[in-house]
Amino acid sequence: MKATGIVRRIDDLGRIVIPKEIRRTLRIKEGDPLEIYTDREGEVIFKKYSPIGELQSFASEYADALQKTSMMPIFICDRDEIIAVSGASKKEYLDRKISRGLEEIVEARSLYVKTEGKEAVAISNEGGSHYVNCAMPILSEGDVVGCIMSAVPFGESGAPKISGETESKLIQTAGVFLGKQMES
Repeated sequence: MKATGIVRRIDDLGRIVIPKEIRRTLRIKEGDPLEIYTDREGEVIFKKYSPIGELQSFASEYADALQKTSMMPIFICDRDEIIAVSGASKKEYLDRKISRGLEEIVEARSLYVKTEGKEAVAISNEGGSHYVNCAMPILSEGDVVGCIMSAVPFGESGAPKISGETESKLIQTAGVFLGKQMES
């Protein structure tokens, strides 16, 4: 664990303020749920709670099935990092922070389709070899919990594997389905 050098006192209601610099660095916003862990040495650890992270193995299997059907790379992320990859390098993407552009797509809460003239949106904060082609935020009980997307390798040319309309309907259906899974 890394020490920050910041010390805060607990107030009379048992609250502690997480410094703005740490919230900004970890992308913690007002209203974000945090999980609290403790260990035997008395350390208290706060971790951003990812409801879709609980479905990680299911999400991975779903991404695999969708990739085999569509023949396109499929990615699933929560609000911060990529949790499932199929049809692309897991080592390159899994557990990596999502890009700022993808974060904006997620926050828009609607279907995104890359069109001619739009700048390509990288999937990972660290770049990578793919960009988002079609994305659907995953909504559960009115809250954005993640996103499912199809991707295209940078520099790929040739005819798409499936039509753009079919791709967008597949991704849109997948997003709605995963959202319903979160609610049950």
